[in-house]
Amino acid sequence: MADCLEIPYGRIFIGKKCTVMDWENLRYFAALAASGTFLGAAKALGVEHATVSRRVALLEEQLKLRLIDRRGRRIALTPDGERIAGMARQMEEQALAIRRSAVPGDRLTGSVRISAPPALAGVLLPGPIAALRREHPAIDIAVIGEKRYASLNRREADIAIRLSRPDQGDLTMTRIGSVTFHFYASPSYLADVPERDWSFITYGADMEASPQHLRLIEVAAGRPIGLRASTLELQRATAQAGGGVAVLPDFFVGSGDGLVVALTEKEPVRRDIWLVVHSDIRSVPIIRVVMDAIRQGSRVMGRGEMMDDIGLADER
Repeated sequence: MADCLEIPYGRIFIGKKCTVMDWENLRYFAALAASGTFLGAAKALGVEHATVSRRVALLEEQLKLRLIDRRGRRIALTPDGERIAGMARQMEEQALAIRRSAVPGDRLTGSVRISAPPALAGVLLPGPIAALRREHPAIDIAVIGEKRYASLNRREADIAIRLSRPDQGDLTMTRIGSVTFHFYASPSYLADVPERDWSFITYGADMEASPQHLRLIEVAAGRPIGLRASTLELQRATAQAGGGVAVLPDFFVGSGDGLVVALTEKEPVRRDIWLVVHSDIRSVPIIRVVMDAIRQGSRVMGRGEMMDDIGLADER
């Protein structure tokens, strides 16, 4: 009979021995192995870093193995730690696959979560959601309006609308349109301030890698950045108040907003809009119905031609 330590709630084989353990400790260790620091793992798990340290120590005690080298700010995995971390990653992927498979099968009822940039969600989603609710009142929609990309692997969202084409993960995506960006300012600002003295309005640090921000820095060419704001609403309002020149998506500027194009570019920044879903659930009826509604809505609004689904895994 295998020599097992009776600690619930799972079982792992170490050599010829079988150790029963608490899966939570393994989950904490997997987060630590992925982040490389206790603080990083704690942030990912939403706990205190001392909790991560305690859980990993318990796992080491249960397995009778030294998994990490605690010297230095970044932890290093021991050979045993590398081996257990690899097993933990496989187990986590299987658990996430099971979680994704929990989407209702042939029933058009339940909740579907959509992740989208807030400003784009406000323009693209209201019509499709209203039409979907009229036809399928048993489907509930939750929109996660945030700039960060919710993880489809971890089912933080079921469907995502993104302005960058994902290049990792087993994802299926459809291009549903594009967004064009121009430089905008109030007419009074342009009349009062010579172009050489313009001040610019742009994004915070979390968007510094975006194509529209990089274009603004290029055009500014050393001229001052008067405001860095994390929301398009504040950028637009500041430009309306005569606070400078902002690069904004065209859909976000209406005829009554009191803004005009400040700079005519031969090739303005244009970003594709991608409708993304994890390939495991792309054929689930409730997911398909919601995606079809969004695609149809984008076509009606004239945001770009429809394209066939592109399986990321098939392209690599």
